[in-house]
Amino acid sequence: MKKLILYIAGVFLFAGCADGQSSGKFAALPKPKAGEAIATFGGGCFWSMSEAMSELKGVNKVISGYAGGNTKNPTYEEVSSQNTNHAETVDIFYDPKVISYPQLAEAFFFAHDPTTLNRQGPDQGTDYRSIAFYRTPEEKNILLATIKKVNESKHYNNPIVTQVVPFSAFYPAEEYHQGYYRSHPNQLYIMSVSEPKVMKFRKAMTAELKPEFK
Repeated sequence: MKKLILYIAGVFLFAGCADGQSSGKFAALPKPKAGEAIATFGGGCFWSMSEAMSELKGVNKVISGYAGGNTKNPTYEEVSSQNTNHAETVDIFYDPKVISYPQLAEAFFFAHDPTTLNRQGPDQGTDYRSIAFYRTPEEKNILLATIKKVNESKHYNNPIVTQVVPFSAFYPAEEYHQGYYRSHPNQLYIMSVSEPKVMKFRKAMTAELKPEFK
């Protein structure tokens, strides 16, 4: 069963990332400010990925959305059906004078498990695949070099399976999904799946975190 977690101790089931939520109004995609750059990554449920990346110094805003597919302005339900080929992703608006693209790339690989194909924990499907989008040849080289670096470090027991693909389009998700981690701290999925991922991320990226998250 897709995106369900079975808790044997409590003998109950609960829905995974975004299950059962209506689409609602799409969020607005802001234009980058002067001197601001954008990075786009997908690593499972965008609730935790959005939170993790937003905690980095130099990151001004993170928008949850969909990318990598072939449907314009898809809804969550359409993406979840796996018929659009989109993945849950985040657009990261950052100040390259404060945090570099290589630092963001490294953070991305620590914000999720990039070694599991089409799966992040309880969430299964191509919409949860690990995927990194590059806008320039330099960004592509950085991503490939970062993958090599992380693989050689043996941080993970298995090799990274992240897709590295050229950026084409990003579609903001529904407003409901924006900032979900902070607005729903007592939601079971957040407490049991998202929060442990964010806490692990903080330990790995302590030096790059905003002061309030250290």
